[in-house]
Amino acid sequence: MKIVKFEDLHCDAGWRTFSFLKVTTDEGLVGWSEYTEADGSTGLTAVIHGMAGTLIGQDPRPVQAITSLLYVRTQQAPNGVNQRAIAAIENALLDIKGKALGVPVYELFGGPVRTRLPIYWSHCGTYRVRNFDMVGEPRCRTYGDIEALGAEVKAKGFKALKTNILAFDGETLFGFGQGFGRTPGWPALNVDRQTLQAVRDTLGAFRAGAGPEMGLHLDVNYHFKTEGFLKVAKAVEPFDLTWLEIDSWDPGALALIRSQAPCPIASHESVTGRRAFRPFLDAYAADVTIIDVIWNGFLESIKIAAMAEAYEVNVAPHNYYGHLCSAVSAHFCAVAPNFRVMEVDIDSVSWRDELFVNAPVIENGELLLPTGPGWGVDVNEAAVRARPPKRR
Repeated sequence: MKIVKFEDLHCDAGWRTFSFLKVTTDEGLVGWSEYTEADGSTGLTAVIHGMAGTLIGQDPRPVQAITSLLYVRTQQAPNGVNQRAIAAIENALLDIKGKALGVPVYELFGGPVRTRLPIYWSHCGTYRVRNFDMVGEPRCRTYGDIEALGAEVKAKGFKALKTNILAFDGETLFGFGQGFGRTPGWPALNVDRQTLQAVRDTLGAFRAGAGPEMGLHLDVNYHFKTEGFLKVAKAVEPFDLTWLEIDSWDPGALALIRSQAPCPIASHESVTGRRAFRPFLDAYAADVTIIDVIWNGFLESIKIAAMAEAYEVNVAPHNYYGHLCSAVSAHFCAVAPNFRVMEVDIDSVSWRDELFVNAPVIENGELLLPTGPGWGVDVNEAAVRARPPKRR
């Protein structure tokens, strides 16, 4: 079996673009992976093709050998977009290997530890404030609307949700995003009383609507510096969070926050590669290590999870993409013994399901592990091509 072609496909997914890598073999087997050019990855498609050209004519099945070769060729510019390109290629080749053997990818790694995966509803409220028109749901304008959404999450059988800071400007809610340059406050990233009140109001509304048993997570991304994160950690204390999610590139600062926080701390979603994770683990900087399987690649992700287990730390996937990414992350959750909980975006564009074959099934707040060969989820190529991406 030999690789004969690499193709990239892209489609409109509302406020974002879904991107896919298609790898075709001379025996007709096709492997798929999903990736993103958002979040600082502009130009990733070109990097993927720059690497992929050297793999034409090679057998796709020795995936670790191919991945190791790509690491060697990029060792002078590790991580970043290069890591994400390797991940996209690696994940597509694993799909081919599973299909060639007629087994799910997780069977290649010892079989599943679990087949039903507890999930949390990610970006809960955030998309209905920022992208409500593309989600097709009424806009959340007030904290009363957030309370009603919390009740909806509970009624639909979910056991956990994650939200972001939703601030009120006197007329309507808006998504606080100074760490990404979306709202004023960058690059200083200070915290003020109004923002801390928004944290309390957002969590209070969700807790009131969803009830005391709902697992409640707050993601504050890169929006503050250490001083601000410490103040946010103090503000969330009354709401019994499952975790406070913080992004920081300083292991010592993160460890300091963890030592003073009244709740567990989750972090590292943007980190790629074992060497980059190691300083955070050595510092015992977080209670939960978040691993992006799409950015790291499946092989690297399970190695990072094994490292984390040696530090008595559980792991969770960073997963806010399409259904193929959810399937890849589900395989990771199935084989990692130290799995915590899985992230899934429930709100999305109305046509998301059309873009995939055998989209994952969610029952009573759990994702059912796909059982088909490879990832168990394929791309509906015709549907993807029918919705070209839009510039927004």
